[in-house]
Amino acid sequence: MSIVVITGSAGLIGSEAVRFFASLDMHVVGIDNNMRQFFFGEEASTTWNRKRLEAEVKNYEHQDVDIRDYSKIQEIFQHFGKEISLIIHTAAQPSHDWAARDPFCDFTINANGTLNLLEATRHHCPEAPFIFTSTNKVYGDLPNYLPLVEEELRWEVEPSHKYYAGISEDMSIDQSKHSLFGASKVAADILVQEYGRYFGMKTVCFRGGCLTGPNHSGTQLHGFLAYLMKCVMTGKDYTIFGYKGKQVRDNIHSSDLISGFFEFYKKPGIGEVYNIGGGRESNCSMLEAIELCQEITGRELNYSYSEDNRSGDHIWYISALDKFKAKYPNWSITYSVPKILREIYEHNINRWLTSD
Repeated sequence: MSIVVITGSAGLIGSEAVRFFASLDMHVVGIDNNMRQFFFGEEASTTWNRKRLEAEVKNYEHQDVDIRDYSKIQEIFQHFGKEISLIIHTAAQPSHDWAARDPFCDFTINANGTLNLLEATRHHCPEAPFIFTSTNKVYGDLPNYLPLVEEELRWEVEPSHKYYAGISEDMSIDQSKHSLFGASKVAADILVQEYGRYFGMKTVCFRGGCLTGPNHSGTQLHGFLAYLMKCVMTGKDYTIFGYKGKQVRDNIHSSDLISGFFEFYKKPGIGEVYNIGGGRESNCSMLEAIELCQEITGRELNYSYSEDNRSGDHIWYISALDKFKAKYPNWSITYSVPKILREIYEHNINRWLTSD
């Protein structure tokens, strides 16, 4: 039985990957120490998801290990060695705001933790594809300087612009404001590319937009759609930060992202980079998302507006998917924003209403 190592295995993307690759009869070694609760509090804890994985996925093995602890990471990789046929690295500190509070913690998790995993892979299973969940924040706030047009419910890019269909991988990551979170993810992103190009390893950076799905433990600082739906359902107050609530995000369901991971696993490259998200097929503004949540639930959201946008945040971001689709033509987006929101609602309504 081949082995896949998945970091952040109790989180949104990690848990989706656990179930998918376990269904292929792979032995899944999950690494997750519930740092999400440390970052965002009890409501963001992933313990409920870990327990569910341990109960429902027979070939899942959980390791309560911090990715910053190289000795522990090396022990895991040394134990399984070349039986490891895939590494999926989703563990991260994921918030702009939190990173500014503790830059050392943010950087050591996002950058040093990634370095630890790359080194362990290089020494113990160098032929295994290494999949890294990077972020579109590596482009900093450069997308905010695109020619934007204000519409009733959203900002849009001028239709004649080359990025109207989505931002492609040729956008610069230089001369822009990233936030400290963005900077630590840039460091990790470049490391993953370099281990591919310098050592010939099968590495890839997926620069994601908003990653979402029913297993997201959303909070105010991270997990846009899941947290929004939770606030609508529970009556909790919600705050929109800046840009008139018209900021646009593309949203990719965790299942669609994992199917992209699987395509790379079957046909890996070296030092690859792909922008990945909902593209033009799955995107929305804050105001549009609020309308959809209210329509799905039949409830009104209690929200306020703050003029202060989050530092380095994007006004408009939609991913161009052309490069990935050209390399992997069997892959496509299967979830739209309304479909995503309805699934989040249906899967979590009982848990949210009984816990809050």
